[in-house]
Amino acid sequence: MSNFRPKYVTFDCHGTLINFQMADAAQELFKHQLTDLQMTSFIQHFQAYRLDEVLQDWKPYAEVVHNALERTCKRNNVAFTAELAEDIYNRVPTWGPHPDVPEGLARLAKDIPLVILTNSMVAQIPSNVAKLGAPFHAVLTAEEAGAYKPHLRAFEYMFDTLGCGPEDITHVSSSFRHDLMSAYDIGIKSKVWVNRGHEPANPFYEYTEIPDVTHLPGVFGL
Repeated sequence: MSNFRPKYVTFDCHGTLINFQMADAAQELFKHQLTDLQMTSFIQHFQAYRLDEVLQDWKPYAEVVHNALERTCKRNNVAFTAELAEDIYNRVPTWGPHPDVPEGLARLAKDIPLVILTNSMVAQIPSNVAKLGAPFHAVLTAEEAGAYKPHLRAFEYMFDTLGCGPEDITHVSSSFRHDLMSAYDIGIKSKVWVNRGHEPANPFYEYTEIPDVTHLPGVFGL
């Protein structure tokens, strides 16, 4: 891939760039009600239900979190309140980047425009982006697209907004289920998987693997 210089490098944000602390938040709020083994199941269910919620028609992300937490609590026989879901939702803008991110992004931004395609709300994302330490050409949200990833409509919105096609970008993510599978399906040939341990490797989807974002400039020979 070092011979390919895309028009844009596009990124998933939460999880890939921002340290996405949904599991930590859930653990803090429910630790007094669950054993360690029960907590492991609770966190797995919370992740699965969030994905299931974004696979449906678009709704505000506060509803995604609310519905996913409510379903998780029901599954695990734990009391649910709307205040708990609101607490978790309100934490999202406070989260900052993984330690490797600012350096890698700042180096890359000197040569290639950077774009974020995020499953976030317009009002949420500026606080997260401000912590990343690099300039972005565009920050595009699920709210604007009317669709969350992994819906292809989110990627189509990005192409239309940038005035480019799948052949013009490199898409970077730590998630196959939210990003890289859809990127493959929509024809993005240049993909980078940041292996943060969220998901196992899946070479079928034809990507370059890096351990963290400090290695990303090297993907393009920079």
